[in-house]
This record gives sequence, C-alpha cells and structure tokens, in this order.
Amino acid sequence: MSAVKLFTGNSNPELAQEISRAIGLEMGAARVGRFSDGEIRVEIDESVRGADAYVIQSTCAPVNDNLMELLIMLDALKRASAGSVSAVIPYFGYARQDRKASPRAPISARLVTDLLEAAGVNRLITMELHAGQIQGFFDGPVDHLYASPVLTSYIQTLKLKNPVVVSPDAGGVERARAFAKRFHASLAIIDKRRPAPNVAEIMNIIGDVEGCDAVLFDDMIDTAGTISESALVLKRFGARRVFAVSTHPVLSGQAIQRLEESPLEEVIVTNTIPLSHAGRACSKIKVISVAEIFGEAILRIHNLNSVSTLFD
Repeated sequence: MSAVKLFTGNSNPELAQEISRAIGLEMGAARVGRFSDGEIRVEIDESVRGADAYVIQSTCAPVNDNLMELLIMLDALKRASAGSVSAVIPYFGYARQDRKASPRAPISARLVTDLLEAAGVNRLITMELHAGQIQGFFDGPVDHLYASPVLTSYIQTLKLKNPVVVSPDAGGVERARAFAKRFHASLAIIDKRRPAPNVAEIMNIIGDVEGCDAVLFDDMIDTAGTISESALVLKRFGARRVFAVSTHPVLSGQAIQRLEESPLEEVIVTNTIPLSHAGRACSKIKVISVAEIFGEAILRIHNLNSVSTLFD
C-alpha cells in the first residue's frame, strides 16, 4: 500500500501538527512562503512519488491567501507525481455563497470546488459544511465530517439541568435536532428576521426554554450578532443558563466584544480555525480539538475503511 504524506499551509499549522501526532506521522517537508512581491512560493522538499498526499488547510481569514496557498500546494504535489492528492479543509470558506441569493449573484462555493478540481485534487475532506449540497459541487469523493462526538462529550461534563438545544434560525433546525438527539435534549427554535446581511433581528422562540439550560447550536459564529441576541432572548424567556456551541469560530468584526457582553456563560468551539489573540484572551471561549476525528478519518480513507461509522 502507498505511503501517507501529510502537508500543511500557513492557515492552521497547530491543528495540522495535532493531526500528525494523532496518527503517528511526521509532517511532510514543505516550504510555503512569499516572494518579495507577495506571490506565494511553494517547495516540496521530499519525494511524494506514488504517495497518498493530504494537504491540511482551512480557508479562513485571510481567506483568499489561504485558498491560493492550498491550490498551489495541490498543484505542486500533483506535478511531483503523488499517487493521489486530498484536500483536508477543516473550515470551507465561501460555503455561505452556495446559491444565487439575488439576480446576477455568483455561486462562489461552486467556483471554489471548480478551482480545487482544476488544481488536481482527488478527494475533499471537510467538516460541518454550512450547506450540505456543496458536496454535490465536487465531482470526486467528499468526506463530510462532524464535530458532534467531541462537542457532545464536553457538553455532558457540564451536567446541564433540563437541557434544551436551540437553533438560532430555521435553517439550522436539522443540525440542531441531530445534536439534541445525541444527548437526549429537547429542541427549540428562534424565529429570526434578518433585515440586512450580518444584521439579525430576533422575534420569537418556538418551544419551551423556561427553567432550562439552553445550548445555542450553530455551525459557525461570525460576527456573533445572532448568538448574542439569541442569548438575550433566551434569558428573557426564562432560560436558567445559556451556552453556545459552534464548530467554526470565524469571529470577525466585533464578535469577541459581543460575546464578552452577552449573557452566555461559555462559548464552546473547535480548532478548525485558529483563534486570534483577542479570541484566546476571551475567558468565555472554550476550544475543543477535532484533530483525532480528522486523523482517524485519514487513516480510514487510506485503509479503505468506513468513515461514516465514526459518527454512529
């Protein structure tokens, strides 16, 4: 069987190192830097001929730089005669642009998958896509991983009283329902109206949260406007304690300030995206590692074993 080679760009080297330790493999030798004019410069410093190469790179901020690094690394490995090249994208940027939301708008998520295919990628491994249909944009196999096992394990240590999982909008109900099922919690939904992009207006709550420990669940926290407003409304409707759980801590703009000022007791996220200095300094944020999930998925793919049983 061919060898496994792991490589990483500059977006999230800490997670890449954790994944390599989880499966007992050293990171591949590669240099990813810049020329003086800002062009990305990639050199693979070891033979990858015939190997199964995996490039670990979240397309988080700076999104376009990290995406270009990934594309150039994939191209370099393909031209170096790697047997197969897989893109491991813990956070898939542009996933919110998965459809034409208005006339003459792009479908940027499809464009990104087209670019990945043009760079020669054979397989895509990602976690908690904002829109599941993006899997259909890619012609090769897609392994869509979930952070639920590690997030659920941590939530259970909090010893919640009358737990209720709350979806911050109607679009996340299916995701929240699946999460609630894992630890036998009830479900509530926040009826939200969004008058403008990144501006959330909370209207009502569907379900009973009075006297409960509420867990707001979403795939990502971006500006934290929705999560912080939702926490205020849950408190107003009688929730005893309020937590937030999210896979991807995008945390742009005034997100950290909003989380600090909100009634949220704790914000539980994963390390698909590295936290900024402000994020690391925020006392409310708890980071759970998903390195073992990615490591196990890579081993199962390489050994031709089932990946879906990871989440049964």
